[in-house]
Amino acid sequence: MESASVRAGESLLDLAALRADTPGCEKVVHFNNAGCGLLARPVLQAMLDHLHLEATIGGYEASAAMAEQVRDFYAAIADLIGCRPENIAFAGSATHAYTKALSAIPFVADDVILTTRNDFISNQIAFMALRRRFGVTVVHAPDHADGSGVDVEAMAALMRQHRPRLVAVTHVPTNSGLVQPIAEIGRHCRELGLLYLVDACQSVGQYPIDVEEIGCDVLTATCRKFLRGPRGSGFLYVSDRVLREGYEPLFIDMYGARWVEADRYQPVDTAARFEEWEFPYSTLLGCAAAARYALAVGLEPISLRTPTLGARLRERLAAIPGVRTLDGGPSPAALVTFEIKGWRPQPFKQAMDARGINSALSFREFAQYDFVDKDVEWALRLSPHYYNTEEEVDTVAAAVAELAHSGFSTALT
Repeated sequence: MESASVRAGESLLDLAALRADTPGCEKVVHFNNAGCGLLARPVLQAMLDHLHLEATIGGYEASAAMAEQVRDFYAAIADLIGCRPENIAFAGSATHAYTKALSAIPFVADDVILTTRNDFISNQIAFMALRRRFGVTVVHAPDHADGSGVDVEAMAALMRQHRPRLVAVTHVPTNSGLVQPIAEIGRHCRELGLLYLVDACQSVGQYPIDVEEIGCDVLTATCRKFLRGPRGSGFLYVSDRVLREGYEPLFIDMYGARWVEADRYQPVDTAARFEEWEFPYSTLLGCAAAARYALAVGLEPISLRTPTLGARLRERLAAIPGVRTLDGGPSPAALVTFEIKGWRPQPFKQAMDARGINSALSFREFAQYDFVDKDVEWALRLSPHYYNTEEEVDTVAAAVAELAHSGFSTALT
């Protein structure tokens, strides 16, 4: 019978080497990977090398000299999610990629966007902005009553009822460890020929992602979170169907299109039509290095270890008096959220910071449906990754237990 360590992916990962590759491990207990993962040395070095090259020979000349490595960004991301390099566009963030994709859809009044109650805040705001500007209807599929995420059969019924212009789902929301069944939703979208957009911001780098298996037409993600790339970066996947049917962003520039006649332009054939001419090349090369690093570590062992660390942390937190863990679903991701009695949000996070533990706050305004359902105003989010250790999990849980006791004592007085 396989051991618990094998199930956790531990035997497949050289933690000592991974931590040696991660300078930040020497400074902090980094449990904010859902915000930004710690950069690995090869990622940092790729960026520094290119900045030095730009300073030495010039920016245009440096990108030309590194053309092969620049192309590898598209190949690396394609290898990461199972597509062709021509289906990938670089973006300044996941939200940048998402809004670019939305701008390519010619919405008209009474079009329907079908989404979930757990989609990312910026996506929800974008849908409302489209409703305000174009008169689209935004429909939210219901969740299961037990908090395990969207009811796929109910969502499929809404697909048949409304024939939405767009189906949009966030794989793992920012405010909890919930994992939505995106492939199951994708099967219904394919059967009905519906355009399907997936936000994989919190899952790329944490789980294997295969866009063919998901069946999505568009997928967006950041590089700064579980992929451990630099800030100010993300990517957009667009399917061959999207390219073939002529979708293009509302404002397309000289990189994404060719000015073929005085009054006519022609979009390029690839996902580059969603890019702009100007690039932060050092950032892009850092993203390529981060994708290659994740592939070398292995998405399968990562996907075993990381949620297992989250489960260990969730179990220890749930045993602390005054703490309520908030994550639903049968197999939550490594985003662990909880509320704690006797504390306000900023002082609690500052107390964690003072103990060298990185974390993040999530507020009701980030998740109006989810946090209302859970009856919480704020939560602390802790998000370990594969390079974190079981000892760090226990250290973090002990810190929360100490603060929970002191908060409870303060509340009594």
